[in-house]
Amino acid sequence: MGQGNGAIGTREIVGSLTVLVVVLSFWEWGIPALGTPAYIVPPVSDVAAETFRMLASENLLEHTWITGLTVFVGFALGSLLGIGVGYALGVSPTAEVVLSPYILALQIAPKVAFAPLFVLWFGYTIYPKILVAILIVFFPVMVNVLTAIRAVDPDLINLARAFTASRWQIFRMIEVHVAMPPLFSGLRIGATLAVIGVVVGELVGGNSGLGYLLVYGEGSGNTAMVFVSIIMLTIIGILAYVLVILAERRVLHYMPRSAIQQT
Repeated sequence: MGQGNGAIGTREIVGSLTVLVVVLSFWEWGIPALGTPAYIVPPVSDVAAETFRMLASENLLEHTWITGLTVFVGFALGSLLGIGVGYALGVSPTAEVVLSPYILALQIAPKVAFAPLFVLWFGYTIYPKILVAILIVFFPVMVNVLTAIRAVDPDLINLARAFTASRWQIFRMIEVHVAMPPLFSGLRIGATLAVIGVVVGELVGGNSGLGYLLVYGEGSGNTAMVFVSIIMLTIIGILAYVLVILAERRVLHYMPRSAIQQT
């Protein structure tokens, strides 16, 4: 379990847990000792008590499940759209020239500005949240796939064609293998951005989910509820990121661990 193969050893785990204990201890006792009121930064004990209260009376698990499911759907659809468009632009320079200005304009436009528009179109449903997540996830995945396809060695493709390889065989045996590492790099980014997209949708026009609890806690002056919602959102983001990492290691098992981490 040395550091050369990227494995995490006991020393690293102990160090990470030590940092966590120090942070929680400072949060519980250090911040109040500095004179910070509990309504500004509630101590860990208050946040824990609020968590149990929300589990019992605020349907915290249900709201967490709604947000998590929406994140998964938005991430999956945004990733598929990014893969498809990125590949199409990568294999067709003409399509890239024609569509790139519009894709760039869509990326430059602030995603928060689309959330109220989607609410006007689809109402207070799950669709505005999913659409915002799709917009945010789409671009990093698309750019990584486009870059990977453009980086394929043309001599390798010409060699495959010389051996009468079909377009499907070139895609499956060459382009897919080249695009996989950059694709998973884009998916890592998209996994965390999907949480942001869903929360934006819930903040603007949600009647359920953790974003809704954030707004509710802010409106009622319940700082502990806001902290609980943020912590649950963080957990969702971590889980999404870890799932991408696990899928990456399973799909790219033939690559050295160090090579995967550099993508």
